This record gives sequence, C-alpha cells and structure tokens, in this order.
Amino acid sequence: MRVRYYTCDVFTDTRFGGNQLAVLPEADGLDPRRMQQIAREFNFSESTFVLAPEAGHTRRVRIFTPMAEVPFAGHPNVGTAFVLATTGALGPLSAETTVTFEEEAGLVPVTVRAGVDGRIRCELTAPQGLTVGREVPLDLLARAVSLAPGDFATDGHAPLVASVGLPFVIAELASRDALERARPDGAGIEALVAAGVEPPDVHLYLRSGDEFDLRTRMFSPLDGIPEDPATGSANCALAALLARLDAASDGSFAWRIAQGVEMGRPSVLEARAAKRAGGVVGAWIGGSSVLVSEGFIEV
Repeated sequence: MRVRYYTCDVFTDTRFGGNQLAVLPEADGLDPRRMQQIAREFNFSESTFVLAPEAGHTRRVRIFTPMAEVPFAGHPNVGTAFVLATTGALGPLSAETTVTFEEEAGLVPVTVRAGVDGRIRCELTAPQGLTVGREVPLDLLARAVSLAPGDFATDGHAPLVASVGLPFVIAELASRDALERARPDGAGIEALVAAGVEPPDVHLYLRSGDEFDLRTRMFSPLDGIPEDPATGSANCALAALLARLDAASDGSFAWRIAQGVEMGRPSVLEARAAKRAGGVVGAWIGGSSVLVSEGFIEV
C-alpha cells in the first residue's frame, strides 16, 4: 500500500526554517500502530494523519510525535491546513476560509487566509479554554533546564502548568543569556516526573523588547523532542496566560514570538488572546508555512 505524504516547514516563510511537519492527507487505511511507526520514521516533532470526518466537520486529524499520539498541537494544525489548502484538497479558496478539524482535544477551527501575493497563512483557535494547574518548584525546574533559580523571573508568576488543549510547564526567564544557556537535563526532567509534574514539557519565555515581543524555547525530551523549533500549542497557552495576568479586565492582546533561533530553525509565531469581564475568552496562534517535499511512503 502506498500513501501520499507532504512535508512542510511551519511558522516560517523560508524553506528549512520553522518546524518540520509530515502530513498524510489520505490516511483512512492506516491503523494507529502504523501511524506511530510512520511518525517515528519521519522523526519530526509531529506528523499528522488526515481522515474522513466523524462528526460532519472538515476533517478528522490525528497527531503523533515520534513516541506517542497527542490530543492537540499547534504547528500540526497550522501546517495541515496549509498543506490541504495548497494542494487543492479544500477546493477553491476565498480570501478567508475556515476549516474545522476533529481532534482528541476537541474541535480545532483554523482560518486559512490567501494573500494577494499567493502566500497562505493559517491561524488556529485553541480547542479548550485556559486551565492553570499546579506551581512547579523553582529548584526542580532550574535543574531540569540546566539553569539556576536566579535565572528565572518570578514577579509576574511562579513556574506553573498551563494548557489550552495540551499542558506545558511555563516559566519566565530574566535574561536573553539565560534563554540561550538553557538545556534539557535528563536527570532533572526525571526529577520533575518523580515530583508529579506530568507531562514535564517545559516552555521558557523571555519578554525580549526587540523586534519580537517574546522569545521562547520548548523542551520535551520524554516525547522524543529534545527541543522544538516552534510550539504553537505552548505559545497559545502562554498568550492565554499572559492575558489572564494582565491587569485589564477586558481587551485584545497580541504578541510576535520568536522560537527556534538557538537551534538554527528560526520561527515566527503570531499569538492573540481576548479577555472579557476578567476572563480569557479565546486564544489564537498563527503564521506562514512553506511546502518542502511530496512523495509516497510504502506501508
């Protein structure tokens, strides 16, 4: 059996930047075991498998890391919508088209915008509202990312778990130097697990004050992802968290985010969040993508 695939780079307009994604747009004949094997073969942060919808929406999408299936992720949704739009699978596009993917975390609307220059930009809406979980001991987190407690900025919030569909440990750093020095430490990550922090996927951010509002890095070594070049789900959760922490009770917020710089795959993510009556009512993440390759895989 031969199954078509496409690869694209997500959250970039430059080929060989951003976050790699493999998309199998006609995956109905594949079982989960074979999907996992294919994801391991590509060995990207994630691969997506596009299926016929079960609840009447645009498509059903399953997302696999090299190690496991995940209920939701950012760049796979953005990249999958881009591939389907680029290859004509969504039919003729208007200036703005919204598709809805059925996923384990819920329904994920993705807005596809076709520019006059021919570029396609996609933005997803988080499938769940913001949830904020436990605080994470600073000493344990510092060890997990090879830093010292003094490298963190905790005035705004302590390191904590937050999610809009996929949970991450989110922590603010005090300097660009600390962001550049961060490295996942295997024993430190295991110590987080032993302390009950699940999953121990760490998203670090810096208020950079340069051409970007935020600079981020994400480590998920237990998922087979030592570092991710662009993490839409984590940055979407970060946007929702920052909106919640803002003193304003109402408003719309936006951030331009750089990720992947330290690993040589620079990415640009555009995050938004909205707040009404003191509560976060929505979070969005989007960006550009570029097609890299297409072919068939024998299964």
